Parts: sequence; structure tokens; C-alpha cells
Amino acid sequence: MKFDNVKKLHQKKYRTEFGHYLLEGEHLVLELQKASHTQPYLKNSILFVTPDYEDWAAQHSPGFTCSTITSKKMAQLSDTKTPPGIIACVPLSSHLTNQTDTTLNNVTQRCIYLHEVQDPGNLGTIIRTLAWFGNFRLLLSPNSVDPYNPKVVRSSMGAMFHVAIEQDVSLPALSQRFKRFAYLDMQGENIRSPKFAEYECYLFGNEARGVPRDALTACDADAFTIAGSGAIDSLNLASAVNMSVYQLSK
Repeated sequence: MKFDNVKKLHQKKYRTEFGHYLLEGEHLVLELQKASHTQPYLKNSILFVTPDYEDWAAQHSPGFTCSTITSKKMAQLSDTKTPPGIIACVPLSSHLTNQTDTTLNNVTQRCIYLHEVQDPGNLGTIIRTLAWFGNFRLLLSPNSVDPYNPKVVRSSMGAMFHVAIEQDVSLPALSQRFKRFAYLDMQGENIRSPKFAEYECYLFGNEARGVPRDALTACDADAFTIAGSGAIDSLNLASAVNMSVYQLSK
């Protein structure tokens, strides 16, 4: 890929057009190296390094195509104030799809559906949690933040290599794939109930607006709650998902 095109990968439309995204820094490149052993398509990644990172790349990330660039060009690629000296241009995951075909379902996986999540930090944290516990698939509605947004990639700390992600999954399409839905509500049954683990898909809404009520009615979703002190009326989205996933994994 031409360098001028690589620079454009900070924008979603170009990530989609060119089928690649960027990740920055030693930790993420090491996670990329580990993941490439089980996901061969990742070996097609290209490393861009400044001269002082040539030896590091040769030692820690053998097998990748490596291109040495100037510090000035590295600053053009970086999304951070202090460019890291090493950036990878990575092919989009082979399990990233816009399809909603039922054949994509793994019967052993639970699905977490996020409706119009907007905060990159929230999404990155959620992806990291799903990777930690394993056996979860992440479904993102249209108008959600791109999981390959640089801020999401940094926040997920390499977890995107270990979570099956589907984008642009509409709420109406869910009823064609799943029969039982659960969501969080202040008036719901406690998530500690054994019933909470009986669902196929768990719905979580936008940070400010939640899941539309008409969609919950159409899905015939059942309400559950994370019991608290009552001092405040809501939880951060990532916190709510993380607590739910922990409960499901017990």
C-alpha cells in the first residue's frame, strides 16, 4: 500500500476502502505478533518503523514486511502526540462482517449487542472484557463508533484479535437470529438470578439514550438490573456491560 494511502487510514471511509487499519506502539505490535500465529492473515501486516526501531522489529516481530521511515513521516501516521516509533498497517479481521446471516452464530457463544455506542473508550474497554472472559460475540448497530478507530484500538490493548465483531447489525435483524433477549433496566430482575444466563443476546444501549423502547417491545426482551445503593440512577455503559459479562461467566 502506498504511504499516502496509509496516512488516510485514520478515517473510517478509507479503512473500509483499503481494508486496513493502524495500530501503534510496542505492546500492540507484540499482540499482533502473537495473534498472527493463530490468524495467518495477520502476517500480511506491514510495520513502519523509525531507524531506532529497526533492531527491535527484527527481534520481536520477525516475518512481517518492515518499512523504515523518517520521524517526520512517523508523525504523519501517528494518532498520538508522541509518535511511538513503530506502527503496523493491519488487514481488517477476517471475522469482521456486515452480514447478519444465522450461519455466523456459534451456538456456544453469547452475543452482546451495542446500540449506537459512541465513546471509543467505552467500546475498547468492552472489547477487552469480552476477550478476557472469552466465548462472546460482539454485534454493533449502525451509527456505532468504528471498532478500528485508533482510540478504540488503543483502549482494547490488542483484544480485537480475540473477539468476533460484526458491524452494522440492525435491531430488526436481531429477531431473525435470536429468540430470547435480555436488557438492563432499573426495574428488572437482579442479574444474579440464574435466569440471566438463559438468553442468547444481551442488548445494551447508547450511553445517553439506551435501547429504543419500541425495539425492546418488538424483541420481547426481558429486563434485568444490577442492584446498587440507589445513590445514582445509572452506570457507565462499559461498567454495566463488564459486570453483566462477569456474571454470565461465573
